[in-house]
Amino acid sequence: MTTHAPILPLLIPFAAALLQMACSRLACQRLIGLAAATLLVLITAWLTLLADDGQLRVYALGNWPAPFGIVLVLDRLAAAMTLLTAVLCFVSLLYASSGFDERGLHFHPLFQLQIFGLTGAFLTGDLFNLFVFFEVMLLASYTLLAHGGGLARTRAGISYVVLNLVGSALFLIALGLLYGTLGTLNLADLAYRLTLPGHDQALARLSFALLIAVFALKAGLLPLSFWLPHTYTAAGAPVAALFAIMTKVGIVAILRVQTIALAPAMPDLLDNWLTTLALATVVFAALGVVAAARLRALAAWLTLLSAGTLLVTPAQANAQVDAAAIYYLVQSTLAGAAFFLLAGVIAEQRGRAADHLSAGPAPQAAWLKVAFLVLAITIAGLPPFSGFVGKLMLLTTLREVSAGAAIWMVVLAAGFMVMIALARDGCYLIWKYRVAAEAAPAIVWQRATATLLLVAAGPLLAVMASPLSEYAERAASQLHSPGAYVASVLGPFGAGRKATR
Repeated sequence: MTTHAPILPLLIPFAAALLQMACSRLACQRLIGLAAATLLVLITAWLTLLADDGQLRVYALGNWPAPFGIVLVLDRLAAAMTLLTAVLCFVSLLYASSGFDERGLHFHPLFQLQIFGLTGAFLTGDLFNLFVFFEVMLLASYTLLAHGGGLARTRAGISYVVLNLVGSALFLIALGLLYGTLGTLNLADLAYRLTLPGHDQALARLSFALLIAVFALKAGLLPLSFWLPHTYTAAGAPVAALFAIMTKVGIVAILRVQTIALAPAMPDLLDNWLTTLALATVVFAALGVVAAARLRALAAWLTLLSAGTLLVTPAQANAQVDAAAIYYLVQSTLAGAAFFLLAGVIAEQRGRAADHLSAGPAPQAAWLKVAFLVLAITIAGLPPFSGFVGKLMLLTTLREVSAGAAIWMVVLAAGFMVMIALARDGCYLIWKYRVAAEAAPAIVWQRATATLLLVAAGPLLAVMASPLSEYAERAASQLHSPGAYVASVLGPFGAGRKATR
């Protein structure tokens, strides 16, 4: 069973999508989707426990060994990211099954294909197949973004498609240059060949620079991030909640390429510029948070802010920094997704006022007010919830790096701005306006359950901070062992072979 374990997170959503396309009834598609999401959570939780033994599990499709065939690589980081994807899949699908999925055709198969692309991007050990999984993920997201129709979603979809098509073209150019220069696209083999003489170093640097630029576009790094707030604001609540992890795909891809290939051969490629642009992204996002006029826009800017904060870490090439970043990534992704779902429920409760932070009725359900308060404390990074733990871990490890003082000032200032914005918006939304309102519609149990599950992650991750941070440290240590990665993926083929150039 463990031999085929790495491919299970791909097979489950792909098989579910095929079954849903064969079954046209919505009730049947919902049942298949929720069953697949539940199974995916269980399988990825088992894989996370399995990967914690420190062994890299390499799955060669068609039994073709690397670097000739397609390989999936399961390590601690990949397992944790697939588990995070599965959790978001379950709660988003549960929320959508309360009626959101009725607003357009083929929602459920496309949703499963999106999960297929996400899990594949985290597991693949080959850059060309990373491109393939990116395209599967993006093709599904184009339609999911437009689900439900409307002018705002159409406009957002057009800009989203155009920018990502440009990114895909750059990705292919970078892959072509890499293959022409080094003769391979397997990440472990790239790392091996970069240590050999005889290749064009300038062309290799250009190829990796283009590759990092593409990942930065996916992650929302300034100046490539203008599309993100508008796009995420326009998406439906369950779609936006799932999109909260899409920026993290680019961040994890940068970490992978940096630690495995760039750190041993090109340690200076990310110096200075990545940290500078990441801090600029944090400032830009913090200003957007303060200026946001809608809850969904606020959630979108917060997603960008967390991405900018995480993009500070790859240039540091430090295992302790990356360990803190992994914990921060998990808690910020869950908090951002929770905010999108909460904004969707509040918008329905307030009627015509929707999620606009203007005059209108307060939500009538008391638990929504409590949920907003818990989530605001988590996102603002105040004790005792996971936002405080994650930010404290990250800032503590960044204290000794060369740009530590600048990072501290920007991140703390941005956190203060977020705290002010959330306090102001909470007062507007919950306490200031008390105008009479029509009876609010009942909140269906699927939406309440999905929202509360994600809101509860803030306190829960704080309670479990010790074992989770220890797991993150082991994942970061494994990530910063490129020799073990190369040896595990290439096996006997890479151990004794000679340079081919």
